[in-house]
Amino acid sequence: MSRILSAIRMQDPAKPAINDWTYGSLSGVIDRLAADLCENIGLDRRPVAVEANNSAAWAVLDLALLELGLVGLPLPGFFTPDQRSHALADAGAGWLITDIPRNGGQALRVGTEMLYLHRLDHAPVLLPVGTAKITYTSGTTGTPKGVCLSAAGLEKVATSLVQVIGTDYAGRHVAILPLPVLLENVAGLYSTLLAGGHYLATSPEELGLAQPFQPDFGRLLAALSTVRANSVILVPELLRGLMAAMAQSGHTLPDLRLVAVGGARVAPSLLAQAAMLGLPVYQGYGLSECGSVVALNTPDANRVGTVGRVLPHLDLAVDPATREVSVNNHAFLGYVGGDPALSRIATADLGSLDEDGYLSIQGRSRNVIINAFGRNIAPEWVEAELTAQPEILQAVLFGDAQADLTVLIVPTRLGQDPSALSLAVARANGALPPYARVARWHTVPAFTPLNGMLTPNGRPRRDAIATAHANLLSRNEDEIPMPQAFFDRLVTETEPARLSLLSVPQIQDGLTGRISLETYIAYLTEAYHHVKHTVPLMRTARAALRPDQEWLIPALDEYIEEEEGHEEWILNDIRHAGGNAEMVRHGAPRAATQAMVDEAYRFIREENAAGFFGMVYVLEGTSTAIATHGAEAVRKSLNLPKSCFSYLTSHGSLDIQHMEFFRTLMNRVTDPVDQQAIITMASRIFGLFAGLFRAIPHSRHTDEVRHVA
Repeated sequence: MSRILSAIRMQDPAKPAINDWTYGSLSGVIDRLAADLCENIGLDRRPVAVEANNSAAWAVLDLALLELGLVGLPLPGFFTPDQRSHALADAGAGWLITDIPRNGGQALRVGTEMLYLHRLDHAPVLLPVGTAKITYTSGTTGTPKGVCLSAAGLEKVATSLVQVIGTDYAGRHVAILPLPVLLENVAGLYSTLLAGGHYLATSPEELGLAQPFQPDFGRLLAALSTVRANSVILVPELLRGLMAAMAQSGHTLPDLRLVAVGGARVAPSLLAQAAMLGLPVYQGYGLSECGSVVALNTPDANRVGTVGRVLPHLDLAVDPATREVSVNNHAFLGYVGGDPALSRIATADLGSLDEDGYLSIQGRSRNVIINAFGRNIAPEWVEAELTAQPEILQAVLFGDAQADLTVLIVPTRLGQDPSALSLAVARANGALPPYARVARWHTVPAFTPLNGMLTPNGRPRRDAIATAHANLLSRNEDEIPMPQAFFDRLVTETEPARLSLLSVPQIQDGLTGRISLETYIAYLTEAYHHVKHTVPLMRTARAALRPDQEWLIPALDEYIEEEEGHEEWILNDIRHAGGNAEMVRHGAPRAATQAMVDEAYRFIREENAAGFFGMVYVLEGTSTAIATHGAEAVRKSLNLPKSCFSYLTSHGSLDIQHMEFFRTLMNRVTDPVDQQAIITMASRIFGLFAGLFRAIPHSRHTDEVRHVA
């Protein structure tokens, strides 16, 4: 018997299973639907196509087909009519089940929901022995390709996922992706039921997804909050939209414990931003031929910048010469109308494995750009860094045989300020090596399946885009790439160090509220010991400026006036949190904190006083990014009053204003020596600041700690 069906029958019958059905009632519902299907279909073994929105009935139908050993053919709603017709005829579908009544259909009751069975007249097609499900991939052409998969292979994927994630995360899983998409069907539905979780199959309308390419992210956020979702599976586009809704509304999703994201490359900077919003995002990788998931980061094994470790039932290899990823075959039986599958699958993806077994995917081999210097660049890599920026919705990169790269950008909103887009490109460039950085960019209208620029599942049709925008991509060889203001250069060249700081576990856990009260007070203690030096450092820099740098004095005076006394805010926060503020005042900092302060004084006195503004960028830029989100997450987690967070909350709101002032100031710095000093100081302080955080005793909160205050 199927592992999934056995697991359903072995669970506590009183536990919630799918929507309003418990595990006990679910078994009966599956059996009744299977009996109805048997009565109507008889001995016809042709595939049963399913065309319906997400619902409990869809999930039960899928399980009933599994029980009967019938071939399921899920049809995604984003298929065009031609693709739908091709899939039905190509697979030789004998039956179609929908959630919309039509003439001649046989009604099937599934609890309080109705499905409708229709006979089709397609000729039978010879399928590989053992085919349980056919999933059609849209690819980069208009004609979908049918992937035949075995039930045992699909269940191995789901079983491996439960094994590496653990049953502790089997809470309420909300289906956001369409159930016909293999990722949601296997990693969502099957894994949740195997682990004894509660699967919520909600209609697209309720989630704000009635228009799949124009989601209502505010409604999605509200729906996830209402049902207190514990886990979801997203593609990067939906993750970005959900993050934007959270940032705009200020609402969080504290019940979410696992957000799995796949389907396309995810930039580390986007993951860092998600952590700032309290979203526990874990990137994975998969392909249809492997039954969806191949590798996944998990709460217990997460390495940002990779797609995680390979699932235990798979054997993955990377060709040392071509870097192409291949994987042994457990689920794939062959394509409809094609030869039987080989024992290994060549993925056409380019990747690498690190010494700890974490897999990185750079892009598709067929999309690789080879620039005029012979460097290979996977466009997906660069595009992921660009779309990780809040200002950029879509990006497609070009530059084959060119000396530099050009990107076509779709802004997140009409009329986006060009200077904001320029800064967004600079931030993305900062996470890339020089040969992969964007030299030119142009804004263009959105890429959609309707205008032929995207495949139905959201991948760019690069040839069509290049043809449509040939005038923007063809240029005079004497054209000079866009100039880069100094502030943009500062962002670009220090971005790797900034991302390294944001990856420190103490910061990651603080942004999601997973730190103890002791850790928070320990952080405030070190903050006091470096913030008390902020004004003295500014005065030291003011006195050490060269005559040609004295134009910076008014800016320093303004900073001094603004920063005076902030260390007292920290002591007040410590008192309100139950710590000993006077002991902190008269105590000594940790060695890492003292090292950062000492380096700042040394650099100002011995190298270049203008370098101090590199430290300003680190402290203000970092606090702008994390202060407000981190403070609110920790406050809610530890149930502390707002009086314990005056430093973080005030610092965050103040520095948003400061950064615009700082940007204008930095763009007035023209001396190359001073520019380099500011960049060098910023990079060093990022590293030393990371060391400060790493030195803080790190413990996550427990229920007991949560109620200390």
